[in-house]
Amino acid sequence: MADDIAALVADLPSGDTIANPYPLYTRLRPHAPVQGYRDYPPGTVPGEDEPVNAWVLLDYDQVSKAARDHRTFSSRDPLQEGSSAPTLMLVNHDNPEHDRLRNIVNLAFSRKRIEELSPYVSKMVHTLLDEVESASGGKVEAMSDICAALPARVMVHLLGLPNEIAAKFRHWGTAFMLSADLTPEERQTSNVELYTYFVEQVTAMDEALAAGKDVPDSLMRALLTAEADGEKLTRDEVIRFCLTLVVAGAETTTFLLGNLLHHLATMPEMTERLRANRDDIEGFMNESLRHSGPPQRLFRIAEADVEVGGQQIRKGDWVALFFAAANHDPAMFPDPEKFDIDRTNLNKQLTFGVGVHHCLGSALAKAEARELMNALLDRYGAITETGSGSEPQRASLLNHGLATLNLHLTPKIKDAAQ
Repeated sequence: MADDIAALVADLPSGDTIANPYPLYTRLRPHAPVQGYRDYPPGTVPGEDEPVNAWVLLDYDQVSKAARDHRTFSSRDPLQEGSSAPTLMLVNHDNPEHDRLRNIVNLAFSRKRIEELSPYVSKMVHTLLDEVESASGGKVEAMSDICAALPARVMVHLLGLPNEIAAKFRHWGTAFMLSADLTPEERQTSNVELYTYFVEQVTAMDEALAAGKDVPDSLMRALLTAEADGEKLTRDEVIRFCLTLVVAGAETTTFLLGNLLHHLATMPEMTERLRANRDDIEGFMNESLRHSGPPQRLFRIAEADVEVGGQQIRKGDWVALFFAAANHDPAMFPDPEKFDIDRTNLNKQLTFGVGVHHCLGSALAKAEARELMNALLDRYGAITETGSGSEPQRASLLNHGLATLNLHLTPKIKDAAQ
């Protein structure tokens, strides 16, 4: 039995599991917590850095409690700090420093700013779809042409960066978040390029502000000037928050949009339901986040000895919180493999995290998804897979999603009277 369990744990980072992790979660859940999961946190460089050896938490109750208990389970990542890649903001901070940073960031990355962005997002969605129709008559590799392009362009606009840099965002994101199969040298080069770019951009804007120059409003400007309780972000903190937005925000949103489009293409009855009742889009997005949300797991480090599920986790042990497995725990979500937008407890899904580390960019991600869903339903009478269909991402268990998604977007037939 011990050998069987060890084999399941060893199979977690395999390509087949990454492509479809839920059956293995089901087999392993009765034995968790279990130790021995070896994998890499985001921002590390496989081939140069060593993988961590972590406990695996899969039950909804255990994962949600650990995620909320930031005093016992620290988000600080010494492996990433020691890596050649730059560390992230908020994601890898504990209180009281986390709250100090988040209070300042909240002033800049506000709900009001996101709401004011909606008209631009809507315009960008239709511009992208116009480009797709013009270039290929509606036959599109959606992951690159739509799902990666939209969040990159939105983030560029939000940060006040030149439009041409958007093309770099997906490469930077997949390299840092390990979602692309790269050599250590390629990954390192990408990470250095990403960090150098934002050092240059943030430094130039900070110096312009200090010189009293007129700097147009943007999120980057707001991050440099926001002040809470007499404190501001340092230049380095602004740089690292910009990195976080690119590698965590844009990358995760790319996979979220891809999963949503895949559901539309493979669930025609659901697509027609959404077309008839747009209020159901919210439930559709939330069930997609539960059923096949991109973030699969995050690492924590135990700050004290603690017992979880009858197992003794020691201070200093790494712990992997599998949010996606918790979202498939039948004790919380009966018949978890069923895609059901009418579940009454979808607000319990953990994809965007819980507690102090609930994803700051979740509102923006959902706003982009909502605008894209409405535009697709407005413009196309059919959304179907074509050619080779879809291929799952198989490089990292950090995010669940598609590497490619080939779709045919068939425009609606216009009324002859029009």
